[in-house]
Amino acid sequence: MTSVGLRVSELTTPAFLVDKAKVETNCSNMIDTCKKLGLKLRAQTKTHKTIEGAVLQTGGSKRGLVTSTLQEAEFYATHGFDDILYGYPFIPFHLPRVTELTRRLEQFHVLVDSALAVDTLAKASPPPGKAWSVFLKVDCGNKRAGVWWEEDGGVDLAVRVWEAAGVTLAGLYVHCGDSYHAEHHDKDTSNAVAGAGDGGKEGEGESAGWAEGPDKVRDQTIERLLNFAGRVREGGVVCPTIGIGSTPTCSRPAPNMNQLTELHPGNYIFCDAQQVSLGSCQVSEVACCVATRVIGHYPHRNQLLIDCGFTGLTKQGMDQLPGGCCIFKDHAHLRLSKMTQEIGFVDDANGDQLEFDKFPIGSLLLLLPWHSCATAAMYSVYHVMVEDEVVDEWRPTRGW
Repeated sequence: MTSVGLRVSELTTPAFLVDKAKVETNCSNMIDTCKKLGLKLRAQTKTHKTIEGAVLQTGGSKRGLVTSTLQEAEFYATHGFDDILYGYPFIPFHLPRVTELTRRLEQFHVLVDSALAVDTLAKASPPPGKAWSVFLKVDCGNKRAGVWWEEDGGVDLAVRVWEAAGVTLAGLYVHCGDSYHAEHHDKDTSNAVAGAGDGGKEGEGESAGWAEGPDKVRDQTIERLLNFAGRVREGGVVCPTIGIGSTPTCSRPAPNMNQLTELHPGNYIFCDAQQVSLGSCQVSEVACCVATRVIGHYPHRNQLLIDCGFTGLTKQGMDQLPGGCCIFKDHAHLRLSKMTQEIGFVDDANGDQLEFDKFPIGSLLLLLPWHSCATAAMYSVYHVMVEDEVVDEWRPTRGW
């Protein structure tokens, strides 16, 4: 049964809502940012994992994506997308599915950061008329996957890719995940939350101010990546693509970015309360929320219950905001203090007495999640809204 044509008040809760106009604006803004910098946008799809979202991210071209799972890559290949990077460290177990994707697509790329990965590809025969296309994952400070930018072993691995039979080096890839943990100028997000509150002008008090930390991560990452790329070139290796990504870094374009060739952010399509806290966006630009209903009043403990627990929102970001792991739209004084699997506990963030008559049992509340990627992953359907009406349903792919 479709939800198209229903009002928010008619939806079963919790429900994941997507603001159609805001998603379109967020996507077009990132495309424009890359155009102005003269860079290619390779959009990360893990936030939404939908066909409709990827069409908007690519400006309708259906070219230039990075996925976090092979399931996503296969999903997009089936729906006419091309130039797809499987942005996850390649291991031998992936070879059968990688072979099939390489056969099906004009351009399919894998990510490597080990000699085993390179040697596995070199020993395997690519599909007829094809070569294995490889991005080398470089760690410039995030300390997750990738060869460490300072070590000569990373340069040696680039040379190994370059010299491997049947393998082509597509470029260097860096994820700036450390931008999410950088020190902020303004750790108090109360001003940001106030913009989501009680009827103030849209845009007033919405951003916590750009955090110095993500700027520093962006600039340091670019400097380190260019240093690494220079040493790779000295080894006789050509790097067609040099790219970085993360929404906090890519949301703040800087002149030094024109030394790159590609950006690959992802969260920007929806944004979330975390991006607001980092200064990547304003509250008015967050394009998703969770609709939930009040299911109980408990005056003796000054608390409401809602029908959204951690299976509808996740516990990521608990205690990061005055509102807990979310921003209560139009009710900035509320705080999600605790969650069980299906239930959320709501207090007053300032310790004041709740006015229970303002939140009747059965009434709706809208929550802007701390992390939209993890929250979206809780839902099999996204209700795409224009104002209060569902105009479309997006159904994400799931699995690995």
